[in-house]
Amino acid sequence: MKGISFIKASLLVGGMLFMLHAQGQELYVFTEPASNMPSHSISGKITGKYSKHPEATNYMQRYTPEIMFGLNRKWMLHFASTFSDMYTTNVRWESARTYLKYRFLSNDDVHKHFRMAAFGEYSYSRNIGMFDDIGIEGDMSGFQGGLIATQLWNKLAVSSTLSYLQTHQNKTTEIMIDIPKKSINYSLSAGYLVFPLNYKNFKQTNFNVYTELLGQRTLDMKKYVVDFAPAVQFIFNSNAKLNIGYRFQLSGNMYRMAEKSWLISFERTFLGAWK
Repeated sequence: MKGISFIKASLLVGGMLFMLHAQGQELYVFTEPASNMPSHSISGKITGKYSKHPEATNYMQRYTPEIMFGLNRKWMLHFASTFSDMYTTNVRWESARTYLKYRFLSNDDVHKHFRMAAFGEYSYSRNIGMFDDIGIEGDMSGFQGGLIATQLWNKLAVSSTLSYLQTHQNKTTEIMIDIPKKSINYSLSAGYLVFPLNYKNFKQTNFNVYTELLGQRTLDMKKYVVDFAPAVQFIFNSNAKLNIGYRFQLSGNMYRMAEKSWLISFERTFLGAWK
């Protein structure tokens, strides 16, 4: 019986490792794919974002610790918090956020699949919005909901997101200027698995490259922005991930905190954390 249990456990872990490898090129750096992390797994992630206002001399910094749960093959849950000096002179706690994703469509085949998911997230932030580009990843309180569609062909994965975002405040208390509070957000992401060329074991390091187009158009004011974000990713031992990305503005008419930023993140996944 112990031998059978060991074989079952080995097959389960091996299957999840293969799943992580097969979907490596759709583990996007700036957006989420329609696919979920393996069932019954837990991931811990820390993200650093570094940006600079055109009139400032120093880089602003934001750190986001996050814990993620693969509840089952259809449901995924995130909890995150942020610490930054983007609205103050010193780094301080600024926000908390929860994210829930439901994968409702899976059309899987050999070396390819098409998947769709719906997601919703809510954030509380102690900050007061001051800029035209609105977001709930630390800057403002609010909620967002939308749809994701992801297509995988062998080593290439393409994904698109469309969402509605609404924040809870639209004026600052000090300078009392109008800022947007409702927007449509969209993205188009592509990821390609560069190495390894052929898999020999699950300890091989993956190297993925990404390009992402990230856009926002506000609904209550005529403001828009389109950013481009290339990134590279390393996956170690099938359970650890290092991301490095650079985001910059292509077009837009928004007054923003910064038009360029760097992102560095590290994530560790614990497969089969519970039955």
